[in-house]
Amino acid sequence: MTLKQAPPGERSGRLGDGPVAVATTRAVNESGERPVNDQEPRWLSSVEQRAWRAHLAAHKLLDHRLDRELQPFGLSVNDYEILVNLSEIPGHRMRMSDLAEATIQSRSRLSHQISRMEAAGLVARETCADDRRGTFAVLTEHGWATIQKVAPHHVAGVRRHFIDLLTDEQLIELEAAYAPVVEHLKSIR
Repeated sequence: MTLKQAPPGERSGRLGDGPVAVATTRAVNESGERPVNDQEPRWLSSVEQRAWRAHLAAHKLLDHRLDRELQPFGLSVNDYEILVNLSEIPGHRMRMSDLAEATIQSRSRLSHQISRMEAAGLVARETCADDRRGTFAVLTEHGWATIQKVAPHHVAGVRRHFIDLLTDEQLIELEAAYAPVVEHLKSIR
């Protein structure tokens, strides 16, 4: 297989000019056709590459910005997500395994994060009465006060850096575009 440089108008943007990025967008075989068998990669088209990179950039930049805006409160985006999950459930407690699934992280990673949040007084651990092997993460009074104080600031950031930049139609389209991706990824967890 040979790699052909994409014409300037078809390049993927700032990072799309290098050989690796170009290879992902314009890999062709000697006859000039794109590979179709399972042994060769299906490289991304220019449109696919731009969409993928826009997704990556938006996700990373938004996560970084929101994380920075939570720092004055002593929280990370992950801390905030845990507080939200616990604050929205009756009794403000969740099994650690359920919380790990809800926040899409490993039990081990969640355990370390809960330890840090415990040290800050935001959450506590309780043993499950029905199953001594099970543990609950429980929102403390300090955690509840923190989420109530931080939530207005966080939602303002979400609006400023995401929601208010898009029309209602774009938000509906975005949700529809992500739905099959989310469904697929949840099905293979």
